[in-house]
Amino acid sequence: MTFLQPMVLFGLPLILAPVIIHLLNRMRHRPKPWAAMRFLVSATRNSVSHARLRQFLILLCRVLAVAMLVLFMARPLAGGWLGWALSPAPDAILILLDRSASMETRAGATTKRQQAVQLLAQAAKEFEETSHLVLIDSATRVPQEIARAATLNQLSLTQPTDTAADIPALLRTAFDWLIENRTGTAEIWLASDGQRSNWLPEDPRWKNVIAQLGGLSRRVRVRLLAMNQPSEANASISIRELLRRPRGDKSELQFVLDLQRNRSSAAPIPVTLTLNGERSESEVTWEGQSLRWRHTVDLGARREGGWGSFTLPADANEHDNTAWFVYGADTPLRATVVSGDPRVARCLEFAAASRNAQPAELMSAAAFADANLEGRSLLVWQAPLPAGADADQVQTFAASGGVVIFFPPGQPDAGQFNGMGWGSVQDAENAEGFRILRWGEDEGPLARSDEHISLPLGQTVFQRRQPMAGQKETLAAFDDGTAFLVRQSLGKGEIYFCSSLPDPAWSGLGDGPVLVPMLQRMLQAGARRVQQVSSAACGELSLADQNLPWISVDPTGHKDIRTQAGVYRAGGRFLAVNRPAAEDDPEVVDPEEARKLFGDLPVQTLQERHFETGQLQGEIWRFFLFAMLLLLIIEGILILPARQAASPAGSPPPRKTPRPEEQWA
Repeated sequence: MTFLQPMVLFGLPLILAPVIIHLLNRMRHRPKPWAAMRFLVSATRNSVSHARLRQFLILLCRVLAVAMLVLFMARPLAGGWLGWALSPAPDAILILLDRSASMETRAGATTKRQQAVQLLAQAAKEFEETSHLVLIDSATRVPQEIARAATLNQLSLTQPTDTAADIPALLRTAFDWLIENRTGTAEIWLASDGQRSNWLPEDPRWKNVIAQLGGLSRRVRVRLLAMNQPSEANASISIRELLRRPRGDKSELQFVLDLQRNRSSAAPIPVTLTLNGERSESEVTWEGQSLRWRHTVDLGARREGGWGSFTLPADANEHDNTAWFVYGADTPLRATVVSGDPRVARCLEFAAASRNAQPAELMSAAAFADANLEGRSLLVWQAPLPAGADADQVQTFAASGGVVIFFPPGQPDAGQFNGMGWGSVQDAENAEGFRILRWGEDEGPLARSDEHISLPLGQTVFQRRQPMAGQKETLAAFDDGTAFLVRQSLGKGEIYFCSSLPDPAWSGLGDGPVLVPMLQRMLQAGARRVQQVSSAACGELSLADQNLPWISVDPTGHKDIRTQAGVYRAGGRFLAVNRPAAEDDPEVVDPEEARKLFGDLPVQTLQERHFETGQLQGEIWRFFLFAMLLLLIIEGILILPARQAASPAGSPPPRKTPRPEEQWA
């Protein structure tokens, strides 16, 4: 319970006034022994215990009535959050609002974000005169003081976004504000849908920020509004991969898309493709809740680039129904091969040839320092891992959107690149060699062909390999679990490590059916480095990119590139901005698990799905007023004089006094 006028609570000692008055009243009539009264005292001794109980109840009602009066004047507040006993209004209330794309899921007539803002505004209204109200949203993480809680719905910092949320970073911002402003008592009100990808419960920052909040001189309390009520039927779409590939004199776009939904259904979902102003529709049917869908679009003789989107029908969350993309012009792509082994180098040189069959540029590792990578989209490295200035140049190449693949040097190598290194060379124990058991066929360089034909990776024999060490994403693995091909992201580009060589002494990769499509797909994936198009996750743009004069080119109107998805243009550069992929993750943090993340801090949680009154808290002075009136009524009943007892059965009726006229009759 929280009080808007806590100073009135100093009047609680007044509850002793009825007791003091009762004691003083008894002192006014001192008992005097009198022989004639002994018989009356003896006669009423049996009713003394009842009289004392009655007097005690009267005194209790008067004490409680005074207590109810004091609490009524203190203007108490109570509700789902505000139930801590006898706590004054805090000096500062920090409202932490999750504005991630998942908060736009509709649950009833409004979205979770709208419900959270409405409930927060109602709760904060009672504290406008007593506490500093500070809003910190997940998209900007910039504290903003609020004069009136009623304006919370109208602020730009509470509007929908296509970003993700970082709850540990939000709490860190709240801590920094408390330190800078040196406030007294404080409360943190956090409203979120509990999406695990936003809460990051395994992140070590949790322990640090909670320890810092707990170490403040004034205790901080946390009120958690869990917007985890069940949502309506919802589906989402995102683009996993996009390649522009030549087809003779024409070209085509190859998409790999991820479709997800929260409820299984046998009904097909129409997917609308908007490409260069033209619309087309495809129906997709799948079982279960997720699908990786491959889709190809024929561009014909079109040479220039463009943009478009995939859209799902309206459902519970409109912010995950659209996936935007841009593609570049039909630009010749070339690769550079770094190798000191002539036989391996020749095989890699032709496997990474450009569309006009022009072999890749070949050089040694010693000559790489003077290499010109302008116009290159793929770098193939078969030599000891680069170090020093060479490593910096390779990292810059990948970070700008290029693709780098490392093949084994065939000898011990103690170096590392981006946390990855080579182990010892291993030879197979028999003629069957090492066999690849599993690999990713939905997307990436080992995906199925347009005709849904798998690469013959399972039939390729490997007699020698050099395993990799380090953190990685495994795309293909041998039957004993050792990785064959792994991937890492670096900036806008990608890094691959392959554990075998296209050499007859190592494997059958030199035959071509696996190596050629693998390198050609990498060559196409690195096209973003040489084209004026790129993509980014909403809310994750660098400061330099944010400061460019971006203009929204899609027909949905004016947008802010920092918080809203869409297609933007700055000069000749196009950028597709989509919500982060983690926003499609349906897993949420359990309220009890969320409570444990706050350690020893006092936490109260409210699950919105269990709350039906539409308010987080409100003044409850009426309860105390009615309780006081009820106690006074009971006290009034108790002090009424007792009725005269009826005559016992069989006793003579009282004698009637005759009237004067009857006496003389």
